[in-house]
Formats: sequence, C-alpha cells, structure tokens
Amino acid sequence: MTTSPETAAAPDTPVGSVPLLRNGLKWLSFGIAGLALFLSVLLWQKLSRIQEQLAQQSADAGQQSLEAKAWAKQAQETVKDSAARLALVETRLGEVALQRSQLEELIQSLSRSRDENLVVDIESALRMAQQQTQLTGSYEPLLAALKSAQTRLQRAAQPRLAPVLRALEKDLDRLSTAQVFDLPGLLIKLDEGVALVDGLLLANQALPSSFMNRALTDAQQAPEPSWWMAGLTQFANQIKGLVRVSRIESPEAALLSPEQGFFLRENLKLKLLNARLGLLARQKDAARADLASASIIVRRYADGSSRKTVQMLQLLEQSSDQLKASDSPRLEGSLAALATAAAGR
Repeated sequence: MTTSPETAAAPDTPVGSVPLLRNGLKWLSFGIAGLALFLSVLLWQKLSRIQEQLAQQSADAGQQSLEAKAWAKQAQETVKDSAARLALVETRLGEVALQRSQLEELIQSLSRSRDENLVVDIESALRMAQQQTQLTGSYEPLLAALKSAQTRLQRAAQPRLAPVLRALEKDLDRLSTAQVFDLPGLLIKLDEGVALVDGLLLANQALPSSFMNRALTDAQQAPEPSWWMAGLTQFANQIKGLVRVSRIESPEAALLSPEQGFFLRENLKLKLLNARLGLLARQKDAARADLASASIIVRRYADGSSRKTVQMLQLLEQSSDQLKASDSPRLEGSLAALATAAAGR
C-alpha cells in the first residue's frame, strides 16, 4: 500500500509540537514558581517589617508605660508636696490672722487719745504718792503729785476732765490745811508712859508709905490730946492698919500676887514699846491696837483714884487721838473722778 507524502507528513506535526508544549509548560511552571517565590519573598519581607514594627511598637509601648508610671509617681509626689505646702500655707495663714488680730488689738491700745493716757498717768501717780505718804508719814509726796496733776489738767484744757480738776483742787485744799503728824512728840509721850509704869498703884496694893507718913505728920501737928484720947487714937489707927475697905472694879485685880504685879507692869511696858516700834515702822494699826490693850490693862488693874493712873490714862487717850488724826488722807474724790473719766472712753 502506497502512501502519499502529505499523508505521511500529517502525523509528524503533533510530534514536533509536544516538546514545545512541554517547554512552555515547563517555563510556565518555572515562572509560576518564580512568581510564587518572589511573592513569598515579598510576603516574608512584609511580615518581617510588620514584626519589626510590632516589636518597635511594643518597645515603644513599654517605654511609654514606664514613662507613664514615672509621670504618675511624680504626679503623686507633686500632689503630696502640694498638700504639705497647702497645709503649711494654711498654718501660716492662721498664724498671720492671729498676728493680725494681736496687731489690731495693739494698735487699738496704742491709739488711745491723749486725754485717756493723761487720766491713767495721773491715777498711777496719785496712788504711788499715796503709798509713799503712808510709808513716810509726810504729805509732801501727795501734795507734789496733786499739784503736778492739777498743772497737767490745766494745760490740757479739756472740758471732759473738768470734774477731775475740781476734785483734785478740793483734795489739795484739804491736804494743805491738814494737821501734820507730830511723830517725835508722840514718841516722847510713849517714853513718858513707860516711865510712869513703875509708879502705878495697883488696885490690890496697900496705901503707900507716903500716905501713912502724911497721916502721922498731921497727927503730930494736931494739939496734944489727953492721955485717954491719945490711947484711943492709937488703937483706932491700929485697927485701920489691920483692915482696909476699898472698892475694886475687877475681881481678878484683887487676886494679883506681887510677882504677877511685876509681870503686869513689864507687860504694860512691852505694850508701850511695841506701840513705839509700830510708829517707827509706820504700822499705825498695830500701834493703835497696842495702845488700846495698854489702856485696858491700866483700867482693869490700876487704882483709878491714883494720880499717876489718871495721868497714864490721859496720856494713852491723847496718843490714841493723835494716831487717829494722823491717818493717811484718802483721795476718794480724785480717784473716783478719775475712774469716771476713764470709764467714759
């Protein structure tokens, strides 16, 4: 059987195209693999970059977290410091308020008017002068203080202080005419009283020998009686010497023994000497009490009909009266007027 060339060549065409197809597929697979590899590389690089970014972001977030913690701690410390400073400021503010109130009070006390200061100064000067007068017994400090106060008030010429000026003038006139206390004279009287004590006749004592001598002298000067009259007179005198009737005001005075009488006189001397010391120490109340006690002793235990007893009582009474007259003058009017003026501020 004979074949033609066209018929023989027809089956050769598919045989030549198979390698080409295979090569195309091969290159296509290589291209796809290369593309896949390229895409894989790109994807891996992208993932690496994403991982790096995530790691960087995580590191940044950690750093920011640390910074945030540091800022939070610093903020807490700042808050604590601010609270402490606020408390200190409040404390200082309270101290400033207290100092301000004290300063206001001080300013108010210092802003008193000249008249009020004048009233306070005059009152202090008068009280001090009154104390000096009580200590020294002289009116000179008080008179000087009154004259100085009068001059200052006249210089001030304030109608509100006119009552104070009138009260000062009254006290000044009263002191100018007051009797000066004679301390040396009173001391001499007390010394005389001490000297009289030993000669006092107590109520329980017998008649002194001078009285008996005077009776004998009168009997001798009388005309000489008859023998029986002389005997009768002598008998009567003996009876009178045995019995003496007298009136004693205090029953305890009749029971005094001679030793008690001696101590009574010594006690009376001590009373007078204590009164003298009280006068020298300007303790007039104590001296007045001692004089009153001495007067009670003399009235109770001494013979009231004796001349020395009467003299002693008169001396004690005069001394007591002189002490009463020597009392320190009281500036009640001036001090009351000053208090009224001070209360009106």
